[in-house]
Amino acid sequence: MEDLLNITFSLDAFLASQETLIDSNKNLPNNIFDGENGFIPYLNVDPKKTKSRFERIMNNYYVGYSTIFQVSPQLLDEFKKVVDLCKENQIKLISYISPAHATQWEIIKSSGQWSTFEEWKRKVVEISDVFDFSGYNSVTTEAIHNNMENYTENSHYTPKVGNLILNRILSYKEEEVPKDFGVLINSENIESHLEKIRQHREVWAKNNPDEVKLVEEIKQKYDGALN
Repeated sequence: MEDLLNITFSLDAFLASQETLIDSNKNLPNNIFDGENGFIPYLNVDPKKTKSRFERIMNNYYVGYSTIFQVSPQLLDEFKKVVDLCKENQIKLISYISPAHATQWEIIKSSGQWSTFEEWKRKVVEISDVFDFSGYNSVTTEAIHNNMENYTENSHYTPKVGNLILNRILSYKEEEVPKDFGVLINSENIESHLEKIRQHREVWAKNNPDEVKLVEEIKQKYDGALN
């Protein structure tokens, strides 16, 4: 399942059966530059333009997130069908929520959609356990500069991060994965997990006032354009 919540909340799945790994992201997108999640990354990105690219994409996302998002029963039903199908056929299913940069979650909060994305996670774990990489951790809170190791902009990350995801969920070379990157969430730990993310957001916002200010400026421009 891919692009469960448009761009940020992406629920991806690996199906493994008889030592065969089927990666849902290996289906080429209509536009190769739409590639994300480290498997079909942006190509030939100019590092010198990273900062300006972050701001441009943030403007685009803010407009999108200001639209009313809702939890879709239809998409949840489709996800449940996949989970049930795998169980019936003894196929191992590993699902995960992709890691967006902290600035993207700041946009979600600023646009008033934070609670909707939390509700998505609650509904998803009612169906299946999921690895959540989308919180505030050593990967997603990398400072914005022109030679970032983890991100090309605040939704699309580098192959390095894609490899970290694989290492975490497939349990190989685990010692190379930051301990705070990737949490297996379920119906039992979801509320404590969401609370930790809220707390981590407060710490991040305090330590990154320039990035918070940038999101506020984008919000002001958007609100001004509506008036």
